[in-house]
Amino acid sequence: MGNIFPPLESSFRDCTAYAHEVVAADVIGDIADTVGYEHTSASVNGEPRTYTLRVTQVYRREDGEWKVAHRHADTVVQPEAS
Repeated sequence: MGNIFPPLESSFRDCTAYAHEVVAADVIGDIADTVGYEHTSASVNGEPRTYTLRVTQVYRREDGEWKVAHRHADTVVQPEAS
């Protein structure tokens, strides 16, 4: 299977900062999960952006290597300044 994310891949450029903040993690046998936040500064569709995603990932061990089996992320909405 080829790359299934060309539109997404072409919209991101010039990542200047990235940090993955793990809040919780668990491993049971050949399945693992992480829950946390991804803090990113990059150019998205030509516009500089800094944003945080709330991320859950599920991993599966295959032939001794951990691979992402599922990922879900959504944007953390910042409250309006008053």
